[in-house]
Amino acid sequence: MKKRPNFILFVTDQQPAGLLGCEGHRLARTPALDAIAAQGCLFEAFHVATPLCQPNRASLMTSRLPSLHGVQMNGRELPHGERTFVELLRAAGWRTALVGKAHLQNITTTPPAWPAPGEPRRALAARRQAPGAHGQELWQRWEDDPGHELERPYYGFDEVALTIGHADEQHGHWRRWLRAQAPDAERLIGPAAALPAPGFELTAHRQAWRTALPEELHPTRWVAERCCALLERWAGERARAGSDAAQAPPFFLQCSFPDPHHPYTPPGRWWDLVSPDDVPLPASFHAPLHDPPAAVRALREAAAQGAARKSGHGVFACTEREAREAIALNLGSLGFIDDAVARVHATLQRLGLDGDTVIAFTSDHGDMLGDRGLLLKGGLHYRALTRVPFFWRDTTDRRRPGRSAALAQTLDIGATVLERARVEPAHGMQGVSLLGLTEGRAPAVRQHLLIEEEGQRRDFGWNQRVRMRTLLTPRHRLTLWAGQDAGELVDLLDDPLELRNLWADPACQGVRAQLTEALARAMIEAAETSPYPERAA
Repeated sequence: MKKRPNFILFVTDQQPAGLLGCEGHRLARTPALDAIAAQGCLFEAFHVATPLCQPNRASLMTSRLPSLHGVQMNGRELPHGERTFVELLRAAGWRTALVGKAHLQNITTTPPAWPAPGEPRRALAARRQAPGAHGQELWQRWEDDPGHELERPYYGFDEVALTIGHADEQHGHWRRWLRAQAPDAERLIGPAAALPAPGFELTAHRQAWRTALPEELHPTRWVAERCCALLERWAGERARAGSDAAQAPPFFLQCSFPDPHHPYTPPGRWWDLVSPDDVPLPASFHAPLHDPPAAVRALREAAAQGAARKSGHGVFACTEREAREAIALNLGSLGFIDDAVARVHATLQRLGLDGDTVIAFTSDHGDMLGDRGLLLKGGLHYRALTRVPFFWRDTTDRRRPGRSAALAQTLDIGATVLERARVEPAHGMQGVSLLGLTEGRAPAVRQHLLIEEEGQRRDFGWNQRVRMRTLLTPRHRLTLWAGQDAGELVDLLDDPLELRNLWADPACQGVRAQLTEALARAMIEAAETSPYPERAA
């Protein structure tokens, strides 16, 4: 019987592709990630199922699109009736653990934006909640009840060490640990406690602050150290098993960092790792746009009138300085994350586990980071938001360094893990295994991708919440918004910066019609097929 592999999946939050050294960024300081990626397959066209935190993390877990698993937008919780690939691994004998950010259930007590106050809201939903505890990640519950814990297994994870939220104001297990380490913990976190950051514009909008928290107490370091402690414990248990060590269960460890998400607060030396003055603006920052969609026009018009909303979570038109700061602080946070990954990897090597462990790395979605003069995310499907890093480094006997330009998607990660583990996926999982690509056996596994988005907010001055779908092929992107007469059609080969919208171009109406039909067919292909029927009628 062949030895079963271990898995470590590193996940960051809000990291667009292109910010790692292995992806060609000249200012990146990511030697650990670059070295691991060089041993495996780096994907150059890897996209999310939706560019929103909670829905895409649910797609990662279930290998299903948001329209199927039910978490179409932030503010919905992953139903306990959805089966996750981690559950399947656990049932097949793998130890399972998650350290860091989960965000599979709601984390705030903020009221929803939809329906808005005063709008009609029906008392009952058509879909009943599946049995199981909800609201387990609400940060307020962790504050109000010092004994509050998750019910486990939590979506398949036997062990969970949780940090909830963003910046240096996180909660959950990390905040409890912080208070045990530093009696004055509350005076070290938040913008009120921040150190001076002269010249930084983002601090005025609470989108960044120079945290007073030392790096050894920061959530990024905590996540790494908790992962190392788990590896130490598992290795110790294996050693104590003696002659039975070969029968010790393999593990799946998800190491999930809450950064580089805004507000940007890299600690200590990582704040200064890259100076904003050294950061070049994206090539599209000042580039003229041809027939931009209504959403982009609205953002630029708001900025021209001095009405850009810069203090929230939604995308906004930014200044040159704000874009440079955001990129620099992202690179600082990623340098710190790279240091954390190096600690976990060094522990894996020291324990003699590296050769038997698959390592993968990805993020839950991107950030505009100055692309076409915009910052943050929401209501747009440019590659700055939908394309994220992904690499897969297999065990020693199956490593094949290289790169793949094939289309792939977040929901393919679970399918790839399951095939590598020789565990059968559940009926209705939509992910496609990427092992053929990582091993050079297949040139492509997908002809197109379907990307979904359902928002709560009425952004861009619209009278309805943002709802959109995108079809992505190797050459084109077609995006449609509900309630908008016009869409967006981009030729990614001729226009890699996505500056020219060809939706209304007379010469492109044939392509537009073909892609619109392909989008309709993709949505049919993505329709629910689970469960199987029990009878003919």
